[in-house]
Amino acid sequence: MTERPLALFAMSAENPPKLLPPGVLARLRTSVDIDPTLVAEDFGDPRVREVLGETEILITGWGCPVIDDAVLAAAPKLRAVLHTAGSVKGMITPGCWDRGLIVSSAADANALPVAEYTLGMILLAGKDLFAARDRYRAARTFTLAEVIPDIGNFGRRIGVVGASRIGRRVIELLRPFDFRVALADPYVDTAGAAELGVTLMGLDELLRTSDIVTVHAPATPETHGLLGRRELALLPDGAVLVNTARGSLVDTPALVEQLRTGRISAVLDVTEPEPLNPDSPLFDLPNAFLTPHIAGSQGNELHRLGLCAVEELERLLRGLPLSHRIDRAELERAA
Repeated sequence: MTERPLALFAMSAENPPKLLPPGVLARLRTSVDIDPTLVAEDFGDPRVREVLGETEILITGWGCPVIDDAVLAAAPKLRAVLHTAGSVKGMITPGCWDRGLIVSSAADANALPVAEYTLGMILLAGKDLFAARDRYRAARTFTLAEVIPDIGNFGRRIGVVGASRIGRRVIELLRPFDFRVALADPYVDTAGAAELGVTLMGLDELLRTSDIVTVHAPATPETHGLLGRRELALLPDGAVLVNTARGSLVDTPALVEQLRTGRISAVLDVTEPEPLNPDSPLFDLPNAFLTPHIAGSQGNELHRLGLCAVEELERLLRGLPLSHRIDRAELERAA
């Protein structure tokens, strides 16, 4: 029987049980020799240093220490880093690429619940559910069989800002519905938009013509305040803004100004600052629906991330291409 390679968890100590339920952990342990009770929160920990020299695979996650040159020198047999979360920018250093490490991320798996949340909010917003709930709660009655005008999801224009992993997953999830989907992304050309099945637009045109706008652009210095006072004013009356990306993409004071007019509504899972100041007017505006950054993986959705890493490990050990491998150029583009 081939000896199993040695693996090590590197993340916050509370995370392995959240990511790997018993069945998934058992599956992991059939492939590698790993001690579930030993978790590297600090690569300088003497217990960690004892096994680091023989470790071939790191199973990393939130709270993983930086894998710098000193760590690499202490782990001469290390050949792969399998990340159970999204971005690896904070832990992977140039030395990892110079070593030729195989790096994989569960970013695609983590994108799914965000896209599902976004789809749910789009569908509910199209039915004006949040305002309808408030009206019903206030009146304690409604007129049976009354047809409410100006709501519904048939033929609505959905504007997607950013063809990121999550943006593309949202586009995919929107396909079965009777929406017209537009995309604004400076890095996507007409052919790329056609492949995605969407209409490519400039940001201003998308904002002017969309009933619901959902934000999925990356947070970079260039996109800070991407939707400011001028851009938000382009939204048509009755439009809904959904933000599950980063709060920095939307100018919060400008959004508050627009919401106070009652002209538009917003569904915000992320804000700037985050969390909001307790006295933020967003808490009290009836046309602002706030959730506490829950769109990403939560609860049992974390199991998908652990399973993703285990499946990548199995492909690695069989000599197959990894499904979620990250290369240096991709990481540098994301930066």
